[in-house]
Amino acid sequence: MTPPAEAKNVWERYGWLMAVVWMVFLIYPLIALVRSEAALGWIVVGWVALVAFAVLYVVGFIRGLRAGGGIGATPARGQWVIFAVLIFCAIACAPAAGASSLSFLPFIMSFASYGLTRLAHWITTITAVAVAAVCVLLIPGGFAYSGVLAIVVLLGVVNTVSTWLIIRSAEAEALGLELATSEGREAVARDVHDLIGHSLTVVQLKAQLARRLIDADPERAKAELADIEALTAEAIAGVRATVSGVRATTLVEQVAAAHDALRAAGVTLRVVGETSALSPAQALTASWILREAVTNVLRHAKATAATITIEPGMLVIEDDGRGADGRGMDGYTGRGSGVAGMRERAAAAGAGFVITPGRDAGTRVELTW
Repeated sequence: MTPPAEAKNVWERYGWLMAVVWMVFLIYPLIALVRSEAALGWIVVGWVALVAFAVLYVVGFIRGLRAGGGIGATPARGQWVIFAVLIFCAIACAPAAGASSLSFLPFIMSFASYGLTRLAHWITTITAVAVAAVCVLLIPGGFAYSGVLAIVVLLGVVNTVSTWLIIRSAEAEALGLELATSEGREAVARDVHDLIGHSLTVVQLKAQLARRLIDADPERAKAELADIEALTAEAIAGVRATVSGVRATTLVEQVAAAHDALRAAGVTLRVVGETSALSPAQALTASWILREAVTNVLRHAKATAATITIEPGMLVIEDDGRGADGRGMDGYTGRGSGVAGMRERAAAAGAGFVITPGRDAGTRVELTW
């Protein structure tokens, strides 16, 4: 369920309160202006600068939120101008407010750290610390503002660490998204390979059989052509379902499909055990492994018989083909993506996957939990 627009924009609507709350720290230059003994003109300039600073800071904060700028992003348009005016207002207030104008530094530092660039953060932080230190050490009575220096230094450290963590978090999130996308593409590629590879192999065998039977047994040839039509329709639907992420093949269906495919190739299939011996999660992985294993038997083994053994926590596919010595295991040597897909599926399901020569001849594929 999509959240309402109001819920999604809560931060944009009320985030400005954070900026307003921090305005309380402008109480120090405000008090300084009330008590100021500077010329009237400078006092007026100080009040105008103070009010302008407060308004611009809140406006800049809100614009940064709503424009999507900030840490790790390009600053919103006009933010640099606001930043420059904030600095100008702080300087303009100094003749009337004196050293109390140092209270503007934390606002300027935070604006640069969270609303501008990383370079602006470093330049502003170093400059603010230097200005505060000079005022405390060189201005008469400046030691009274040592607390402000401590706040500026502490804020510089906090801003540096927090912005670094935020940037790293954003980078990690982007990397995670990239990895998830890559894994998703690999999964789709693996599913499409398994579906297309198996289906096209069976279609090829049935087409060859239909060609041989078209004169001798037209009715049988028509039946094989009907099977080809059904297989191609199934493959197309399977690819579409895989791309949309909803493809699911049951082990019962896959055993039946293996029987039909091997029969069309003249391979006798014997099934030992029941598909119910495996849990639904195990059966899902087993169905994909079985599909690819049968495809490799059809393509490479030159077998006459095959056996599928299903036991609790185990699936075994054996054939009596050429095996490794006769290059019948080419489909299992890892030169294609079939064996890689089987290993990946087994690993993802927490299962063991082994390919070995058969007990007498051929190849044995074993999946165990």
